[in-house]
Amino acid sequence: IWAKMENEMKALLIIDIQNDYFKDGNCELVNPQIASANAKKLLEKFREKNMPVFHIQHISVRENGTYFLPNTNGVLIHEDVKPLENERIITKNFPNSFSKTTLLEELKKQDIKELVICGMMSHMCIDTTTRAAFDLGFDCIVSYDACCTKDLEFNKNKIMAQDVHDSFMASLNGIFSKVLHTNEILQDC
Repeated sequence: IWAKMENEMKALLIIDIQNDYFKDGNCELVNPQIASANAKKLLEKFREKNMPVFHIQHISVRENGTYFLPNTNGVLIHEDVKPLENERIITKNFPNSFSKTTLLEELKKQDIKELVICGMMSHMCIDTTTRAAFDLGFDCIVSYDACCTKDLEFNKNKIMAQDVHDSFMASLNGIFSKVLHTNEILQDC
């Protein structure tokens, strides 16, 4: 994986690993600390190899928004993946990290061809951004265990977070991206 990736410029996208998704946050997910710890491993490897990193930060503009509200602790990027001064933070207001942001322009400026994607939530921003990246011509790798989500409800049925996560990872794997565990990605570094 990395041998191929070394020949192409690649970047790490860390999507929405923000305080509101953790314990006592306004939208607590299932096992966010595990996902953020794995994202941290990827971040450390990209830093070690001096490869581009983009932190995506969601800021709510919804009239009745309940999390990622401006000027709150919950909107801040989590300490596990806190950006360095030289790392780019892209703010967004929609699930798709490309929608009404400078992300595409900045990736093109650096001639990025491949994206390693991790973050939160699997069923929302990870899915939407990965599909958009594919449509824009990027090769994508999604880190399965550096993403997480929450329990959902549909037709009065509760769908457990692990089932939600697995379903979305399965649907992304193949056409839209390679879905790999963090250690699989790191082993080939």
